[in-house]
Amino acid sequence: MGSSQSIGSSEVAAALERLAAGIRERHGQTRELWLLGIANGGIPVAERLGALLSGAPFSLKVGSLDILFHRDDIGRNPIPKEFLPTLLPGDVSGAEVILVDDVLFTGRTIKAALDELFDHGRPAAVELAVLADRGERRLPIAPNYVGLQVSAAPNEIVKVTLDGQRPAPSDGIRIARKS
Repeated sequence: MGSSQSIGSSEVAAALERLAAGIRERHGQTRELWLLGIANGGIPVAERLGALLSGAPFSLKVGSLDILFHRDDIGRNPIPKEFLPTLLPGDVSGAEVILVDDVLFTGRTIKAALDELFDHGRPAAVELAVLADRGERRLPIAPNYVGLQVSAAPNEIVKVTLDGQRPAPSDGIRIARKS
């Protein structure tokens, strides 16, 4: 597999804290806020952010978006037998939403998430929070909140591991060559 680099649990925890602080600062006057984790990698990030934002001055609801049917590579990557359904915490029309993902690369996943979200209604606002931004966008998409900037070549993968809703020694980010 070649050489790899790792980002440890303490850096991941600090990145999650930065995300939560940015969200708390920007949404101090917001009445209700939704965090929607993009399946699969964004769900644990959204759950962890939800835990960090407990006690915030706004009502917080956490849900998930399944983007499988909106991916532009569905012909090359068939739908797995087990998938996580979209779980919205209410009527999306008029909601203030933050899409949450683990890694932002080309922007295609975010485009698919927007398609899925808008299939359910029209939110008042949509923002994007990502744990790791690796750059190299192919679509005009930019995150509102970034935990970490990571450098990875196009032939490398960035794999995030989050263990549950609490920080754990196994949390981390690994950057390695594709096999």
